[in-house]
Amino acid sequence: MSWSDDLNTLDPTDLKILLELIRDPRVQIGELSESLGIARNTAQSRMRRLVRSGVLNDGGREVDLEKVGYDVVGFVTLEVTHRELDGVIGALRRIPQVLEVHEISGRGDLLCRVVATDTHNLQTALRSILRTKGVIRTETVLALHTHIPYRTEPLISRLVDAAETAGATKRVKTQVSTDSPVREAD
Repeated sequence: MSWSDDLNTLDPTDLKILLELIRDPRVQIGELSESLGIARNTAQSRMRRLVRSGVLNDGGREVDLEKVGYDVVGFVTLEVTHRELDGVIGALRRIPQVLEVHEISGRGDLLCRVVATDTHNLQTALRSILRTKGVIRTETVLALHTHIPYRTEPLISRLVDAAETAGATKRVKTQVSTDSPVREAD
């Protein structure tokens, strides 16, 4: 295995494993080893190393882009010609550094999350965005540190709590109505 001791170097097999996991987060180790043409034990040990190193998060299925070299994060607001909106979105889809595109209200029309390996790589991505037909202007803000990463657990926990509370209330109401005596009419 050509993984360096400091876990900073990913070889082509490691990168192919990451790509397969992105394409199909539910892929099983056997399927992964078969599709990549590597032994099952190799796939399993590589997965463990990727998780241990922090390259893979969330149960081994979410890639930490900072760990693979994309440690510059920017948020780009685009003002676009509205009749060109679909074309702009299509063009943004073809720029690898563009992770997300949201149509927004307020100042600007689109908000993009962009990653890069360094400021030169970011500049290349931004120039590609600016050359896109229909883009009038952009404004870029760099993220200096992520204090709260993307998360869904608090929302789902809240739904579980609400469902359990609603279920308990429903059970109490059902018990009250079944426990009350039934009076027969004379």
